[in-house]
Amino acid sequence: METKANYVLIGAFTIIVSLFLLLFALWAAKYSSEKSWQEYLVIFNEPVTGLSEGSSVQYNGISVGTVEHLSLAPDDPRRVRALLRLQANAPVKTDTRAKMSMTGITGSPIIQLTGGSPQSPMLVDVDRREIPLIETEPSALQNIADTANRLVARMDELLSEENVERVASTLENIEALTGSIADQREDLRALIVNAREASEQLEATLTTTNQVVQDVDRELVQKLPDLVAKLDSTLTELDSAAAGANGIINDNRAAVSSFANDGLAQLGPTLGELRALVRDLRRISDRLDNNPTDYLLGRDAPKEFEPE
Repeated sequence: METKANYVLIGAFTIIVSLFLLLFALWAAKYSSEKSWQEYLVIFNEPVTGLSEGSSVQYNGISVGTVEHLSLAPDDPRRVRALLRLQANAPVKTDTRAKMSMTGITGSPIIQLTGGSPQSPMLVDVDRREIPLIETEPSALQNIADTANRLVARMDELLSEENVERVASTLENIEALTGSIADQREDLRALIVNAREASEQLEATLTTTNQVVQDVDRELVQKLPDLVAKLDSTLTELDSAAAGANGIINDNRAAVSSFANDGLAQLGPTLGELRALVRDLRRISDRLDNNPTDYLLGRDAPKEFEPE
């Protein structure tokens, strides 16, 4: 019996140790697996249509993980939370950005990671939260969608009822204008002919004027040296005359000063005597004109008879 009991104990011990070793191996494998992956959180401010759990996550075109879970943000349903499971050695840095992308024209959507300069620190070393957060940037799909929405809004404004009525009114005015022009095509033809003739006359006039200007310019250029020479000679003579007058004034400065002081002072009385002499001569002339004989013979004029 003791031998059988020992065998049972040895068997039980062996089974327990084997189970312990198996559980330890599973735990070690799981721990090693968890250490080789890192979770990150991405919050999109745009729809993630087509993205699903298990979608690929690429870093500059290289697959580095997958999307583990998708959910709406509890505080804002317009935002989408994406939990990423990336390789632990993926160089996710503080300036790394995530955005929606397409693997091809007909491919499925993925999350594309870009950026990450060499000088930037690792995100897990800076962000001490349980799950580090990767910032996002608008994707090309979102930019295309926004542009399409703006184009549709502008098209709606352009094709509004008011603008359609204005276009219709403009077309009616154009039609009326073309009809009026068609009715007056003979006048327009005559106007065009007159304009052509006027243009030809203007061209001929401009040609003649240009020729006259060229002739005048040529003649002026030819005569310009002689004119300059004459002007130079005239200025020289004027300079010489001014120098001579200056010399004369300097030589007769005393006489000029005496005339200015004494002669001008005597000029006033002399002019008064001349004025009285002229007045007497006018009186004598008048008397000679009226009765020259009596004036010369010294007779007095007869007195008129005055009846009593």
